[in-house]
Amino acid sequence: MNTTQLEQTGNGSFCSPINPSAEKLAKTVAYSLITVVSLVGNSLIGIIVYKTPTLRKPINLLIVNMAMSDLLFPLILFPIRLAELHVGSWPINGGLGKALCKLHAFLADASTSVSIQSLVLITVDRFGAVVFPLRSPIVSPKLCAFFIPVSWIVATTIV
Repeated sequence: MNTTQLEQTGNGSFCSPINPSAEKLAKTVAYSLITVVSLVGNSLIGIIVYKTPTLRKPINLLIVNMAMSDLLFPLILFPIRLAELHVGSWPINGGLGKALCKLHAFLADASTSVSIQSLVLITVDRFGAVVFPLRSPIVSPKLCAFFIPVSWIVATTIV
């Protein structure tokens, strides 16, 4: 038989592969590749904006805020997913394991929330630039310095 052939499960769907080790290998390669690319890309965004003073504008700071929130996935979510894939369960036991399990889910949701809020703020800023081109920006540098910590506070309270 062909190893790419799928077997029929109890509910009538064809979803379980015959070769689970090939699936593990593919998922491991995918998670590893995404982790490396995400770490490098999001880190470079922060470094470039930090080292180039002309790029420190509100819109770019909001992009950096989104990139830093997106860094939580390769740092926290993907390594745990890889460990679960190979171990088969949550890799850390005891009280610390329970706390990290809850923190893991919390940080993943908070990261998503901060990214969404940053995109909304970028949209508001771009809306103001298009609709009112001769006015000063809606998201000024002072407001941006206020909105970035507020986005993290809001994310941690609504999650």
